[in-house]
Amino acid sequence: MKIHEYQAKSLFQKAGVPIPTGYPAFSVEEAVKAARQIGVERFVVKAQIHAGGRGKGGGVKLVNSIQEVEDTARNMLGMTLVTHQTGPEGKKVERLLIEEAIPIASELYAGIVLDRSEDRYVFMVSTEGGVEIEKVASETPEKIIKEWIDPAFGLTAFQARNLAYALGLEGPQAKNASKTFLTLWKAFETNDCSLAEINPLVVTESGEVIALDAKMNFDDNALYRHPNIAEMRDLSEELPSEVKASSYNLNYIKLDGNVGCMVNGAGLAMSTMDIIKLHGGEPANFLDVGGVASAETVEKGFKIILTDPAVKSILINIFGGIVRCDRVAQGVIDALSTMKVKQPVIIRLEGTNAKMAAELLESSPLDFIVARSLQEAAKMAVNASKAESQ
Repeated sequence: MKIHEYQAKSLFQKAGVPIPTGYPAFSVEEAVKAARQIGVERFVVKAQIHAGGRGKGGGVKLVNSIQEVEDTARNMLGMTLVTHQTGPEGKKVERLLIEEAIPIASELYAGIVLDRSEDRYVFMVSTEGGVEIEKVASETPEKIIKEWIDPAFGLTAFQARNLAYALGLEGPQAKNASKTFLTLWKAFETNDCSLAEINPLVVTESGEVIALDAKMNFDDNALYRHPNIAEMRDLSEELPSEVKASSYNLNYIKLDGNVGCMVNGAGLAMSTMDIIKLHGGEPANFLDVGGVASAETVEKGFKIILTDPAVKSILINIFGGIVRCDRVAQGVIDALSTMKVKQPVIIRLEGTNAKMAAELLESSPLDFIVARSLQEAAKMAVNASKAESQ
């Protein structure tokens, strides 16, 4: 789950991470009130959407008076902000963050994420603050300094100092940076984050080290421990199809292809997407319907897949372990008997009672394409999607 910058900064502040003084605003009047509360001469007005690149898209403005805060807020609220992460359709700006302007001496980067290759979290810093970390990683990877975190000890003071010194900081700056890194780890760990990022992390002219931006993503499986964070979810920032899937307790992620996928089990779903690409196709989604693919679950899965107009064929790939394949087959037949699905549907069932399932599908009056192997199913789905696209 993602949250907005102002929400992440509230969690940062609770953990002790230094942030600028600022307040969220949902209207022009609230923006003016926030500026008056801050009580400085220069402000930053920041659009709050779940996407990076806001500055380049016109979603971050430095202003020099409360009147300019009012004018900027009026122009920004309701605008469609287009960045490299939103796509050409952009996102509507419905909330702002009004902050004091900070005198910046230098911009840095700091972030924590899980390194699956090491089975540990990694704390990364870079002197290339204000630049997308993906760009730094691809063009100048030597500028990213890493410290892997032992889960038994967390980020240590020694590691925090190493990171500060690696950035070329000395004296009070290094001390302040070390403290900021330790508090960032605290915010990450206590809130069950999957990512915490400050870009840019700035060193001020007076030597303070402050989080000028804030990004936090959370492990959905741990949200039951953090009802305060779960309440921060902004459904307007998520795809309607993903919101609907969440209400069905289905794991769904929209992708850019045209082969719809319905699979039970995350690992099998990943393998299914891989083999679709291997045969020259592009998956339209990740959809894990879980261990029990009942008629109700299958019907809900189809409804989610069919919300995407790009889908030209649908591949159902179910392994019958706990659930029997014949029950899955009957569930598919029952679901599609009540729905109008124009796209070709390719079904591959393997496992308990697979032969019986194939007989059920083949004897059904519905127009299924039954595959005998995953490779055959992938080829059929890809070819069907290409035929439908012509």
